[in-house]
Amino acid sequence: MRWLQSGTRRDVCVLLGGAEDGELPAQTLKTRLERHYDDRIEPRQFYGAIEDLERKGFVESRTEGLSDVYSLTDAGERRLQEHYEWLRDQLE
Repeated sequence: MRWLQSGTRRDVCVLLGGAEDGELPAQTLKTRLERHYDDRIEPRQFYGAIEDLERKGFVESRTEGLSDVYSLTDAGERRLQEHYEWLRDQLE
C-alpha cells in the first residue's frame, strides 16, 4: 500500500473518508490536518500530497466558487477501508 506511506496522504484520506458530505474544501481539509498535527503544514507539502493522491486516482477535485473541493474516489475508499481493516487486525 505504497499510496499511504506518507502520513499526510493517509490522513487526508481519513479526513475525506470521514467527512459528513464525503468531501471537503481545500482550506477546511488543511485546517483539520493542522489541528490534528498541532502544527502548521506548508502549502507545498499539503498540495503535493493532494496532487499525488489525485494523480494516482485516489482523490478527485472539483471547483466550487473560488475553492477546490476534494473527495475520495471509489479506489481511494477501497484502499482506506483496507488500511482500516489492517489497523484493526493489528490492534486486536
